[in-house]
Amino acid sequence: MDYLIPLASSFFISFIAVKIIRPIAVRAGLVDLPNERKLHSGAIPLIGGVCIYIGVLMASMFFIEDSQTINIYFVSAAMLLFLGVLDDKYDLSVRLRLASQVIVASMMIFGAGYYLHSLGAILGFELYLGVFGTLVTVIAVIGAINAFNMVDGIDGLAGMLSLITFAALAYLLSRANNDWYLLPVLFIASIVAYLMFNLSWPRNLGKIFMGDAGSMLIGLTVVWLLVIGTDPNVQAFRPVTALYLIAIPLMDMTSIMYRRIRKGVSPFHPDRNHLHHIFERAGFSRRQTLAIISIMGIVLATIGCISEIYNVSEWIMFAIFILIFLSYSWILNHIWQVLSWFRKSY
Repeated sequence: MDYLIPLASSFFISFIAVKIIRPIAVRAGLVDLPNERKLHSGAIPLIGGVCIYIGVLMASMFFIEDSQTINIYFVSAAMLLFLGVLDDKYDLSVRLRLASQVIVASMMIFGAGYYLHSLGAILGFELYLGVFGTLVTVIAVIGAINAFNMVDGIDGLAGMLSLITFAALAYLLSRANNDWYLLPVLFIASIVAYLMFNLSWPRNLGKIFMGDAGSMLIGLTVVWLLVIGTDPNVQAFRPVTALYLIAIPLMDMTSIMYRRIRKGVSPFHPDRNHLHHIFERAGFSRRQTLAIISIMGIVLATIGCISEIYNVSEWIMFAIFILIFLSYSWILNHIWQVLSWFRKSY
C-alpha cells in the first residue's frame, strides 16, 4: 500500500506531461525521422525521457525526503537529460557526450560522495579499489549510460529492460530498509506511462520515442542506484549482483563494441548488429523480439536477486556470469549456424 500513491502520482504526471509536451516537440522539430537504420513511419516526438523525468521529479517532491544527495542526483540527471535533448535534435559528437558523462559521474563521486570502494570477493577474496575507486566508478557510469542508450533500438526494449532493473533495485533496496528504494519505484510508474504511448497499448495514444535523453537518463539513474546499493554504509547487495541486474544491456554493449573494434570502426559507430536486430533478421517480429529479450532480462535479474537472498558466493556468481557472457558472445558470433541447427531440430 505504501507504493500505491507514489506510483499513481508519478504515472499520471508523466502521462499528462506527454499530452502537453508532444505538440510543442513537433513544432520545435524534436522528432525522429526514418532513415536507413530507423524503419518507423513518420516523424515521432522524442520526448519520452523528458516526460519520465518530469513525472519522477514532481512526484519525488512529495514522497522523497529532501537532501543534498537527492538534489545532486536530480541536477546531474537534468544536465544529462538536457544534453540528450540536444543530441536528439542536433546529433552531437561522441566526445561531447562522453565529456558530459564524465561530469555527471564526477558530481556523483565528489558531490554526493558515492563511488565504488570494492568489486567484492569475485575472485575468492575482496578486491578493494582504493585510489582507483573513483576511476572505476567513472568508467561504470559511462558504461551504464551507453549500455541503455545502445539497447534502445526497437519499441519498448529500453523501457522494458529498465523496468526489470528498477524493479530488482526497488526490491533489494527496500529489503535493506534504504530510503532510496522510492526512486526506482517512481521510475517504474513513469516508464509504464511512457510505454503506453510507445507501444500503443492498450490503444493507440500517439507514438513517442524515449530518445537519447531518456535512455541516458535511465542509464545514469541505474548506475547511481547500483553504486548506492553496494556502498559499505548501505550494503543492499554485493557488486557482482549488479552484473545480473543490467545483464542484457551490458552484454549487448560489450559484445557489439568488441565486434566493431575488430572491424576497425569506432565502438560508438551505429549499426544494425545488436541483439534485437539479429532476432528480427532471424524472422521474429518486433513484439516477439521484445518479449524474448525481456524474458531473458527477467531470468537474469531473478538469478541475481535469488543469489543475493541466499548469499551465494560472489566468485561463483561471477564465474556463472562470465560463462553466460561467453556463451552469449559465442552464440551471437555464430548466430546463423545456431538458427540453422535450431530449425532442423524443431
